[in-house]
Amino acid sequence: MSAFGMGFVRAAAFATVFFAVPTVTFAQTAYPTRTIKIIVPIPPGPVADALPRLLAEKLAVRWGQPVIVENRPGAALTLGAEAVAKATPDAYTLLATPPSPLAINQSFFAKLGYDANAFVPVSIFASLPYVLVVNPKIPVSTLPELIAYAKANPNKLNFAAGGTGGGPHLTGEMLKQAASIRMVNVPYPGLGPAMTDLLAGHVDLLVDNLGNVLPRVREGKLKALGVGSETRVAELPNVPAIAEMFPGFRAMAWFAIVAPPKTPADIAAKISQAVAEALRLPDVAKHFRNLSITPVGSSPAETAEFLKDETERWRKVIVAGGIKPD
Repeated sequence: MSAFGMGFVRAAAFATVFFAVPTVTFAQTAYPTRTIKIIVPIPPGPVADALPRLLAEKLAVRWGQPVIVENRPGAALTLGAEAVAKATPDAYTLLATPPSPLAINQSFFAKLGYDANAFVPVSIFASLPYVLVVNPKIPVSTLPELIAYAKANPNKLNFAAGGTGGGPHLTGEMLKQAASIRMVNVPYPGLGPAMTDLLAGHVDLLVDNLGNVLPRVREGKLKALGVGSETRVAELPNVPAIAEMFPGFRAMAWFAIVAPPKTPADIAAKISQAVAEALRLPDVAKHFRNLSITPVGSSPAETAEFLKDETERWRKVIVAGGIKPD
């Protein structure tokens, strides 16, 4: 794993840790001098939409220029990514996105309307681990017990997937591959309906991010068996990292900002530094903490390295599992 990847996971596991942003000598490019548009490839409302809006507000204050968020959902988050890929390479149009458009879709779909590797990396600005949870009716209380049960009862457990090819689904597939177990995949149109059926006992287990599962685990409505970060998290100190049983296992939700292909490096570095500084603001840090999300604020070089590592990680899972779009 890259040095950035290790630090990134440690940050998500323990506390708010900000990467040191190196001092950068910027060229004489005047930026920004007009409105900046951040495209978010999901509908308004979820955390992946709320976080870019908070950053946009802080960047607008810092730069004295409007920073607006435009939602372009659809086609497994590819529509928004394609729009940014075709935008003028001046960083007045940016993409703020969860993993799929940058690290999953290129291995999942036979053809995309953009080249994920051509984006100019700016920053990983937030992260949180995925958590494996089960309905309390399942007669297991630990990850080893779950695996033993699954091996003794192949294809008896129903694994709810909130969208084929998304991070939570692929995390479950990675666990199946690591543990050599068989479970029945039950696809849902999103994590919301999947969680509803898990709570009702219609399915047995689910992978979702820490912020979504934590209240239900604390209420006793779900049992958490493992977290996707490489070390345990403060919110669930008694729940082991899946990597404790399967070294190298890592499954995180994260949010990145990238710029259109061929955007000048000095502009990307300037935005990255501004994002990192915005994440240090006390109200921003508090907002992230309340959502069990860790601010990151990586440099463009760290972001590029991390995206490369994540892309290869999910490519291996997709290829090994023969996973294809529905």
